[in-house]
Amino acid sequence: MSANGSGILVIERILRDRQSIWQQIVAERDLNSLTGNMLASSAVALAAYGAVLGSFHSVLMAVTSAVKLPLLFLATLAICLPTLYLFNLVFGARLSVRQSLALVMTALTVTAMLALAFAPISLFFLITAPDYGFFKLLNVAILTLSALVGLRFLTGGMHVLNDAGLLKPATPAPLEAAPEPAPALVAVAANGDSASTVAAPVPTLPVAPPPPQFQPYAPRPQRPVGEQRPASMTLLYIWIMLFGFVGTQLAWTLRPFFGNPGQDFALFRSIEGNFYAEIIRTIANL
Repeated sequence: MSANGSGILVIERILRDRQSIWQQIVAERDLNSLTGNMLASSAVALAAYGAVLGSFHSVLMAVTSAVKLPLLFLATLAICLPTLYLFNLVFGARLSVRQSLALVMTALTVTAMLALAFAPISLFFLITAPDYGFFKLLNVAILTLSALVGLRFLTGGMHVLNDAGLLKPATPAPLEAAPEPAPALVAVAANGDSASTVAAPVPTLPVAPPPPQFQPYAPRPQRPVGEQRPASMTLLYIWIMLFGFVGTQLAWTLRPFFGNPGQDFALFRSIEGNFYAEIIRTIANL
């Protein structure tokens, strides 16, 4: 496997060697290739899982859901990523756009691959218990669980970036005092009228330390009692809630994904109600 993983194999690197992913993001090394691999693997995994969702209704619904589910996640990312980046800029973090995108794409890739891993379970219940309400709730639970695990990776990556100092404002280097001039030659009288001139010792100037090198990731030390977490970490949790609300509303706008077998095929439904009311209604009707 290459250093970045290739295609769908990038998930194996994320799960087996996630610290190297964080190190690569911190060093901002070859992020275009890494992000491209994660984008491709996420789109393929979400398309496959979307086909499972739509197969409850018809082949045509399976095809449209295979297109709409990757679109849902990527559109939510496009809407919310500028907010995360600006949040960090406001509070002095030094993350670049590429680092922010790679970090969020890591969480999205984990979410997509975990959802794909649940696809056989979803198919099993589709074949053995083809109840529309139950099937819908089951897959909403699968996607929710997958998203929570993916967001766990996101917070873990942000902690590593915080330990590397990228979430804190850059501290200006202290001004160095000018070196003191070397003392003049001192004449020392000795043996009556004769004098000998002795040079005072010249102090050795300190050698500038080498520039700091990137250190491999080490386990994050416990934060001392009373020390506050960076504002960027607090805003991350706010952004996660924002991402969830935007994603669920966009999913409601792009519906149907499952397709009620009692209704004809439709690419989109009229916008009415909301996602949360629909879930409550479905639970009540079970």
